Amino acid sequence: MTPDSLFKALSDPTRRALFHRLCHEGELTVHDLTDGVAISQPAVSKHLGVLREAGLVAPEPRGREVLYRARPEGLAPLADWLADAATFWTRKVDKLDDLLKRMDQ
Repeated sequence: MTPDSLFKALSDPTRRALFHRLCHEGELTVHDLTDGVAISQPAVSKHLGVLREAGLVAPEPRGREVLYRARPEGLAPLADWLADAATFWTRKVDKLDDLLKRMDQ
């Protein structure tokens, strides 16, 4: 997966909430995820499909139900992107700091 696909999948607050619940509550069915939210079961299923395509959740059929579990390792490309961005901006700030020190002399 690319950071773009992860950003797109997590840009929706409902999808972020579903991913968060799965991370903290473990395996849940669509019915479990629909309880206590103001969206329909088909909408939850659609959001889970986007998260699945992004590699953030995995379905596991069990009898007549499908349990979904979070795949936090799916966030690795995003973590890599953030690390690259942090390195880039740290270098830029360091160069600015050097420039300001030279200007003060």
